[in-house]
Amino acid sequence: MNTEKKIKIILIDDHKLFREGVKRILEFEPSFHVVAEGDDGSEAAKLVKENNPDVVLMDINMPTINGVEATSDLVKYFPNTKVIILSIHDDESYVTHALKTGAQGYLLKEMDADSLVEAIKVVSEGGSYLHPKVTHNLVNEYRRLAKENTSSITDRGIEYRKPLHLLTKRECQVLQLLADGKSNRAVAETLYISEKTVKNHVSNILQKMNCNDRTQAVVSAIRNGWVEVI
Repeated sequence: MNTEKKIKIILIDDHKLFREGVKRILEFEPSFHVVAEGDDGSEAAKLVKENNPDVVLMDINMPTINGVEATSDLVKYFPNTKVIILSIHDDESYVTHALKTGAQGYLLKEMDADSLVEAIKVVSEGGSYLHPKVTHNLVNEYRRLAKENTSSITDRGIEYRKPLHLLTKRECQVLQLLADGKSNRAVAETLYISEKTVKNHVSNILQKMNCNDRTQAVVSAIRNGWVEVI
């Protein structure tokens, strides 16, 4: 008998076909349980109160109350429920606004099934998860701002120092690929290793760098000159 605690999920999206597709993906994962669905942010608080979910998958664009507004209410009244925003927008301003509101994750609707499953598991455990393309855009924006503030230094062409005092050579390679915006699967394919091995390397990197998630690790690495960002 399987006594594993299931992750309870609410799915809120006004596009029924998309919602049904996501639900089918979630139903294949034995540790997930979709407890409720809605088609507008105005339903979010009621559904969360009735079902006490671990994670809410929230569309960002909905007709009455959008996902960011609904997330703000959930964070305020149901702090134990984590929210992952689903969006077609990869613009840095959308992502930043959603994260400032309190969302723990931001996924583009072009995501693959593995990314969706991984995001839910990471966020349900208290972590943060951003779509790799979103991470890459945020990193580029951070680098642009940093360059404006330190142009006299960056124009000289600093030699990037790999943190071999802190990470192994393989972990340095993984960190660089994360900065390139690659997913776990893409990192695995690039380095000819398994996704499980990649996940282990990422966990080690976060622990050694004292970071909560991969985005924080990449930003810290850029700040220290440990990775190159094109």
